[in-house]
Amino acid sequence: MLAEMLHQKLSDWRPSGSGRHSWSESFADAGWSVRVTADKADSLSCLLWELSLDRTGDAPEGLTLKAWAAAVASRVGGLMEDLKVLEIDETRGEAVLRSESPAKKGEALAYYEVKLAGVSSAVVRRFQAVRGAGGRAQIGFALTHEVIARLAGDVAG
Repeated sequence: MLAEMLHQKLSDWRPSGSGRHSWSESFADAGWSVRVTADKADSLSCLLWELSLDRTGDAPEGLTLKAWAAAVASRVGGLMEDLKVLEIDETRGEAVLRSESPAKKGEALAYYEVKLAGVSSAVVRRFQAVRGAGGRAQIGFALTHEVIARLAGDVAG
Protein backbone atom coordinates (compact mmCIF):
# COMPACT_ATOMS: atom_id res chain seq x y z
CA MET A 1 0.00 0.00 0.00
CA LEU A 2 2.78 2.48 0.95
CA ALA A 3 4.72 1.69 -2.22
CA GLU A 4 1.76 2.40 -4.51
CA MET A 5 0.87 5.70 -2.82
CA LEU A 6 4.50 6.85 -2.73
CA HIS A 7 5.10 5.97 -6.38
CA GLN A 8 2.25 8.25 -7.49
CA LYS A 9 3.42 11.13 -5.28
CA LEU A 10 7.00 10.86 -6.54
CA SER A 11 5.79 10.92 -10.14
CA ASP A 12 4.04 14.22 -9.39
CA TRP A 13 7.05 15.80 -7.58
CA ARG A 14 8.76 18.49 -9.64
CA PRO A 15 11.38 20.38 -7.62
CA SER A 16 12.34 23.74 -9.11
CA GLY A 17 15.83 25.16 -9.31
CA SER A 18 19.17 23.52 -8.89
CA GLY A 19 20.64 21.97 -5.78
CA ARG A 20 19.37 19.52 -3.22
CA HIS A 21 15.60 19.38 -2.63
CA SER A 22 13.48 17.59 -0.07
CA TRP A 23 9.92 16.40 -0.16
CA SER A 24 7.94 14.70 2.56
CA GLU A 25 4.49 13.27 2.94
CA SER A 26 2.61 11.46 5.65
CA PHE A 27 0.75 8.35 4.56
CA ALA A 28 -1.66 7.94 7.47
CA ASP A 29 -3.37 4.86 6.03
CA ALA A 30 -0.01 3.10 5.78
CA GLY A 31 1.21 4.38 9.15
CA TRP A 32 4.36 6.02 7.79
CA SER A 33 5.82 9.40 6.91
CA VAL A 34 8.37 9.45 4.08
CA ARG A 35 11.02 12.08 3.31
CA VAL A 36 12.97 12.07 0.06
CA THR A 37 16.07 14.23 -0.32
CA ALA A 38 17.45 14.36 -3.85
CA ASP A 39 20.02 16.26 -5.86
CA LYS A 40 17.97 15.80 -9.03
CA ALA A 41 14.49 14.57 -9.84
CA ASP A 42 12.65 14.10 -13.10
CA SER A 43 9.46 12.39 -14.24
CA LEU A 44 10.94 8.88 -13.85
CA SER A 45 13.77 8.95 -11.31
CA CYS A 46 15.75 10.73 -8.62
CA LEU A 47 19.39 11.12 -7.74
CA LEU A 48 18.75 10.39 -4.08
CA TRP A 49 20.77 11.71 -1.22
CA GLU A 50 18.62 10.12 1.45
CA LEU A 51 15.35 8.27 1.97
CA SER A 52 13.84 8.49 5.47
CA LEU A 53 10.83 6.71 6.91
CA ASP A 54 9.17 7.44 10.25
CA ARG A 55 6.42 5.28 11.68
CA THR A 56 3.34 7.38 12.48
CA GLY A 57 1.25 4.54 13.85
CA ASP A 58 1.93 1.82 16.36
CA ALA A 59 4.51 -0.82 15.51
CA PRO A 60 3.16 -4.35 15.19
CA GLU A 61 2.90 -5.97 18.60
CA GLY A 62 6.01 -7.91 19.51
CA LEU A 63 8.17 -6.38 16.75
CA THR A 64 11.80 -6.13 17.87
CA LEU A 65 14.69 -4.21 16.37
CA LYS A 66 16.46 -7.48 15.56
CA ALA A 67 13.39 -8.91 13.80
CA TRP A 68 12.80 -5.71 11.82
CA ALA A 69 16.47 -5.57 10.74
CA ALA A 70 16.38 -9.20 9.58
CA ALA A 71 13.11 -8.63 7.72
CA VAL A 72 14.43 -5.53 5.96
CA ALA A 73 17.59 -7.37 4.89
CA SER A 74 15.55 -10.24 3.47
CA ARG A 75 12.87 -8.09 1.77
CA VAL A 76 14.73 -5.21 0.17
CA GLY A 77 15.08 -5.67 -3.56
CA GLY A 78 15.80 -3.39 -6.47
CA LEU A 79 19.13 -2.07 -5.18
CA MET A 80 22.40 -2.91 -6.89
CA GLU A 81 23.50 -4.95 -3.87
CA ASP A 82 21.69 -7.14 -1.36
CA LEU A 83 21.68 -5.94 2.24
CA LYS A 84 22.92 -7.75 5.34
CA VAL A 85 22.58 -6.93 9.02
CA LEU A 86 25.94 -5.55 10.12
CA GLU A 87 25.23 -4.52 13.70
CA ILE A 88 22.42 -4.41 16.23
CA ASP A 89 22.95 -2.27 19.31
CA GLU A 90 20.04 -2.99 21.62
CA THR A 91 21.36 -0.55 24.24
CA ARG A 92 21.23 2.40 21.83
CA GLY A 93 18.23 0.98 19.98
CA GLU A 94 19.96 1.08 16.59
CA ALA A 95 20.63 -1.37 13.82
CA VAL A 96 22.87 -0.95 10.78
CA LEU A 97 22.43 -2.84 7.52
CA ARG A 98 24.93 -2.55 4.67
CA SER A 99 25.50 -3.91 1.20
CA GLU A 100 26.55 -7.53 1.33
CA SER A 101 28.94 -7.08 -1.62
CA PRO A 102 29.85 -3.40 -2.17
CA ALA A 103 30.30 -2.16 -5.74
CA LYS A 104 33.96 -1.73 -6.73
CA LYS A 105 35.34 0.98 -9.01
CA GLY A 106 39.10 0.99 -8.97
CA GLU A 107 40.18 1.60 -5.38
CA ALA A 108 36.73 2.85 -4.35
CA LEU A 109 33.93 0.82 -2.77
CA ALA A 110 30.32 2.03 -2.79
CA TYR A 111 27.68 0.57 -0.52
CA TYR A 112 24.16 1.17 0.74
CA GLU A 113 23.53 1.69 4.43
CA VAL A 114 20.21 1.46 6.23
CA LYS A 115 20.07 2.71 9.83
CA LEU A 116 17.11 1.68 11.94
CA ALA A 117 16.23 3.58 15.11
CA GLY A 118 14.16 1.38 17.36
CA VAL A 119 11.20 0.06 15.42
CA SER A 120 10.06 3.52 14.41
CA SER A 121 12.41 5.01 11.83
CA ALA A 122 14.82 4.16 9.04
CA VAL A 123 17.26 6.11 6.87
CA VAL A 124 18.71 4.81 3.59
CA ARG A 125 21.95 6.33 2.26
CA ARG A 126 24.85 5.38 -0.01
CA PHE A 127 28.52 5.81 0.86
CA GLN A 128 31.84 5.55 -0.91
CA ALA A 129 35.17 4.66 0.68
CA VAL A 130 38.61 4.55 -0.93
CA ARG A 131 40.95 1.79 0.21
CA GLY A 132 43.76 3.12 2.35
CA ALA A 133 42.34 6.65 2.48
CA GLY A 134 40.37 6.20 5.70
CA GLY A 135 36.87 7.48 6.21
CA ARG A 136 33.94 7.50 3.87
CA ALA A 137 31.78 10.03 2.05
CA GLN A 138 28.05 10.01 1.46
CA ILE A 139 27.17 9.97 -2.25
CA GLY A 140 23.99 10.28 -4.29
CA PHE A 141 22.41 7.23 -5.89
CA ALA A 142 20.05 7.06 -8.84
CA LEU A 143 16.82 5.10 -8.54
CA THR A 144 13.61 5.14 -10.51
CA HIS A 145 10.47 6.26 -8.70
CA GLU A 146 9.22 2.68 -8.86
CA VAL A 147 12.34 1.35 -7.12
CA ILE A 148 12.25 4.12 -4.49
CA ALA A 149 8.62 3.29 -3.73
CA ARG A 150 9.38 -0.43 -3.54
CA LEU A 151 12.39 0.23 -1.29
CA ALA A 152 10.24 2.29 1.07
CA GLY A 153 7.57 -0.42 1.11
CA ASP A 154 10.16 -3.13 1.76
CA VAL A 155 11.69 -1.20 4.65
CA ALA A 156 8.28 -0.39 6.13
CA GLY A 157 7.14 -3.99 5.80
